[in-house]
Amino acid sequence: MTSVTTNPDERALLQAAFRSFDEAAHTLQQSYSALTARVEEMDAELGQSNDALRRQLADNEAMRVRLDGILESLSTGVVVLDECGITTRSNRAAEHLLGVSEVELRGRCISEVLAHRGLTVSDRPQRIGQSVVSISQVPLRNDSGEDSGQLVLLQDMTRIYQLEEQLQRKDRLAAMGELIGRIAHEIRNPLGSVELFASLLQRDLGEHQPAQRYAQQISQAVQLMDGLLANLLLYMRPVHLTRAWHEAAALLNESIELAAHAIKKVAVDIRIDISQEVPSIWCHDGQLKQVIVNLVVNAVQAMPNGGELGISLSREPFQTLGTSAVRLTVRDSGVGIDPAHRSRLFDPFFTTKDEGTGLGLAIVHSIVEAHHGRIDIESTVGQGTACSIILPHPSATEELNSQAGPDSEGHGVSDTEPAVREVVLMEDSSYD
Repeated sequence: MTSVTTNPDERALLQAAFRSFDEAAHTLQQSYSALTARVEEMDAELGQSNDALRRQLADNEAMRVRLDGILESLSTGVVVLDECGITTRSNRAAEHLLGVSEVELRGRCISEVLAHRGLTVSDRPQRIGQSVVSISQVPLRNDSGEDSGQLVLLQDMTRIYQLEEQLQRKDRLAAMGELIGRIAHEIRNPLGSVELFASLLQRDLGEHQPAQRYAQQISQAVQLMDGLLANLLLYMRPVHLTRAWHEAAALLNESIELAAHAIKKVAVDIRIDISQEVPSIWCHDGQLKQVIVNLVVNAVQAMPNGGELGISLSREPFQTLGTSAVRLTVRDSGVGIDPAHRSRLFDPFFTTKDEGTGLGLAIVHSIVEAHHGRIDIESTVGQGTACSIILPHPSATEELNSQAGPDSEGHGVSDTEPAVREVVLMEDSSYD
């Protein structure tokens, strides 16, 4: 049987102990409640921090994707190098210009890649295949402004280079043109007299006299010289246009028939590809036939042992001419064009053939410019040449505007005026 403490002092001590325990338990309960509240607050704060972090990660990922898209959309080639000059990143433009894939480029020293293509870091124009580029290198800095690598920039200057060539060509032609025109007129006048007297001499001489044959040869030589002068004057004279819609298939077939004299000389496989989007061409049919005939003859002469001649017609992107346009391409599998001759292809009198006079492509260039078009040439020695004529392909509204006023080239001739000349076949003149 348990004895009950009756000692007042002991009882007081026991009661004090219970009170202390209750106070400690109450304090502990308050601490626990405060800790629980704090944990809940921290959970909420952590949740907010996690949400903010997720949003930031999403924003960073969106920014990364956007920056990657911008980098890949640049026409300038960009190669990112680390501190050791090793490639860590590149865009499609750089890979296209260098002719390598990202896998082949990454991890390699950029100087070796450039040296393999015969290139170096330099602002001067350098040719890569059909493209002309300038290559520069700039430091890559981080947020603190410290160098963290290098950027190699490959700027495609092909179109700028072509425009500079055109300007230089126009300067040369402007000076040459005035001289050519005056000389041609001065020579043509006495040639007419020589032709007249040679004809009279043939008439007066007997049919069987040896001198009659000499007079005939003089007359033929004068006619050849007169034809050359006619081509010169044709080149110098402003080109007048009577443009209209012409069926593409018929125009190309008639042009090939006109060039049959050259095509029959070699074994040529002709392939014509006309896009269904381009059933007709807005042009002066006679002059465009003249362009096609010259290009076809050149292409055939570039294939002395035969080959494949391709003629294609397709729509061209709007940005090429700043308006709706079509691309007419004459392609051969011949000897190609020497790069040293590229800048002089359309100069009058430039030819590498003994029997050529170098006027064919010069007149082609003049006609295409009169059509407000453009000529692009791509060629690889030993593989062939593709000559593309890009011509406006107006809509109904653009056609009405074109017919309403004078020719924008300053010739003062509207598209509704009568034609001033038909096809004049140029002398055979090869690309190379």
